[in-house]
Amino acid sequence: MLTPSLIVSARNKLMGSKNRFGRMRGATTANRYVAALSHVLTVAINDWEWLEIHPVRKISKLKQPRGRVRFLSDEERERLLVVCKESDNPHLYAIVVLALSTGARKMEINGLKWKDINLDRKTIILHETKNGERRVIPLTGYAFKLMQDKYEKRNKECEYAFPSKAKGQPIDIRTAWENTLVKAGIENFRFHDLRHSAASYLAMNGATLAEIAEVLGHKTLQMVKRYAHLSEAHTHSVVSRMNEKIFGEGS
Repeated sequence: MLTPSLIVSARNKLMGSKNRFGRMRGATTANRYVAALSHVLTVAINDWEWLEIHPVRKISKLKQPRGRVRFLSDEERERLLVVCKESDNPHLYAIVVLALSTGARKMEINGLKWKDINLDRKTIILHETKNGERRVIPLTGYAFKLMQDKYEKRNKECEYAFPSKAKGQPIDIRTAWENTLVKAGIENFRFHDLRHSAASYLAMNGATLAEIAEVLGHKTLQMVKRYAHLSEAHTHSVVSRMNEKIFGEGS
């Protein structure tokens, strides 16, 4: 019988174990596993009537660490891009550049189709996003040039911008990515941190939290408040201009 205590026991065993790449699983990962199980059980109860009681609903979530802001330093970024360019994976370099340039998630980039990329307008339309809403992101600068070059050299029979060797399938870069991190000597870094890096660079270059939220596709400012300390200089200048206009002098 599936009981709350049995699920908690399995969850606790998961905590501290290592994934296939040697990384320790933490509270966030454990909570996601339980959430996935909860969804399956909900279907089993509501649609199939296999169970009467939902055991997961009696389980408290583990306390998760505060959202971190791990972004690449200039030196780390240069190292990473050099190794990405040398990778056996032909798409890794462009994918990483696109992630840093746009702040898009890995699943959003890996599943990109050429019909979603408008090179004339320099935009990308993301249909499958985490919050379920379509999002348009700008494609500019170096990232645009890379995608333009890929388009000219594309396999016209394949709809994906980053196809795998298996015909008609999007790419899986997990192994290539993990190998690249090791080669570049970059520790405590995940692919999702490229998104944090893009947001951090925006903040440090004067973007407001509202602007960062719009680029990343967040509905509220709550998720981007972690970057507030990086945009202090911008906030200071805004307040200074207001004071100068009202009182005739800045700070």
